[in-house]
Amino acid sequence: MKVSELVPILQMAVGPVILISGVGLLLLSMTNRFGRVIDRSRSLSAALRAAPDDERKNLASEIHILAVRGRLIRMAITLAAVSVLSAALLIIVLFVTALLGLEIATVIAGLFIACLGSLIGSLAFFIRDINLSLRALEVELSKQG
Repeated sequence: MKVSELVPILQMAVGPVILISGVGLLLLSMTNRFGRVIDRSRSLSAALRAAPDDERKNLASEIHILAVRGRLIRMAITLAAVSVLSAALLIIVLFVTALLGLEIATVIAGLFIACLGSLIGSLAFFIRDINLSLRALEVELSKQG
């Protein structure tokens, strides 16, 4: 295969490569949120052990919300990673099919759909986490008044 024949394949692979980069930044944001949830859970757990009885209910509610948020973010991270893996596989399959002259459009379409479907799922879990974080804030504010 000549280099001039590889150029169209490289052009096709640019989209998934850009997707990998974008999802990588999203993963960075998600892992930072996950770390904050874990750190906050640990500090609230310590506070719960030392808290008087009248504060324990609110602290336990916050810890429960943080546990749910942690699971949501974990699922979002998992789906984002699956999206990146699907995009990487898509790039490999594009090159292999071009090099070997294979016609497996359904495999390519399936990988692309898996990639975007995982990304959509990841974003849905991420949005759910953001909404749930507001509920935790409401619990926190209810302690004030």
